[in-house]
Amino acid sequence: MLEEVSLLIPKKDTAHQVLHVGTVGSDPTDIRRLFKVWQSIEALPSDSLNIEVNFHYCNFLNHLGVAFLGGLIQWIKHRGGNVTVDWSSLQKKIHANLAQNGFLQACGQQQQPWEGNSIPYRNDTTHDANAIGDYLCSKWLGKGWVNISPGLQARITGIVAEVYLNASEHSHSPIGVFSCGQHYPKKGYLHLTVIDFGIGIAQSARTVPSNQQFSSIDALQWALQRGTSTRENEGGRGLGLHLLQDFITVNQGALYIFSNDSCVTIDNNGVNYKNTGINFSGTLVDIAIKCDESYYCLDSEAIPRTEPWF
Repeated sequence: MLEEVSLLIPKKDTAHQVLHVGTVGSDPTDIRRLFKVWQSIEALPSDSLNIEVNFHYCNFLNHLGVAFLGGLIQWIKHRGGNVTVDWSSLQKKIHANLAQNGFLQACGQQQQPWEGNSIPYRNDTTHDANAIGDYLCSKWLGKGWVNISPGLQARITGIVAEVYLNASEHSHSPIGVFSCGQHYPKKGYLHLTVIDFGIGIAQSARTVPSNQQFSSIDALQWALQRGTSTRENEGGRGLGLHLLQDFITVNQGALYIFSNDSCVTIDNNGVNYKNTGINFSGTLVDIAIKCDESYYCLDSEAIPRTEPWF
């Protein structure tokens, strides 16, 4: 169906290309469509990067689509291109959400964001550990949507902050790191997406001499090894996500990482790696946490109680 497809179409009798943003949810096929759009724009010569963004066929734009689109616009501009957006093509509900999460303001529109179910859109062109830590604590995991202990919250936000640090130091992205999230009350999940448009985990991991023959899947497996982290592997790009993986498993949430032509999904079905067939040079991390009545804490914080803990 056309409304499910993101298309880049030459505009008749002009030098413009029209990017028709389709409906974007959290299905892997939606992510693949975004990567295909990136691939199409990547193939354009620098003198053909006059892009008009249109939302006529978009019935829903989730947090992941917001983070990706924001990064895509900045990436086109970095390549010397020009981007215009037909804001009148936005449906009212999507316009309201983009206003709430700060995307419209970031794009120069006179719309002040407000508190709600959105985790604000942001673009970090430099790594500010304090600002990112405050964002993760006050706008994401500390909003009360997940019943989590202070200790576990601090550990998880610290791990996700390291995802930002990795992207900043090892992706070599010239436009920084993009993120956005959303609490979906009806679905009962809290999401956060972090994306960069850099060189990808595989190329970064291969800078470690012992990793030079790594495939993209090998690189993802290496990056997720317990004990592999930025601090311990200055030449590469470990993610140090083992505690987050353990929490996701207990919580019955999900963790998705797409980089280069591979992805890994971590959920209650285990850890699954596969080749996507689309070589997106950057890295996209999406964290989905189940918002239930359970109480989650570190073993060291546990006290005798009837509720399950982490």
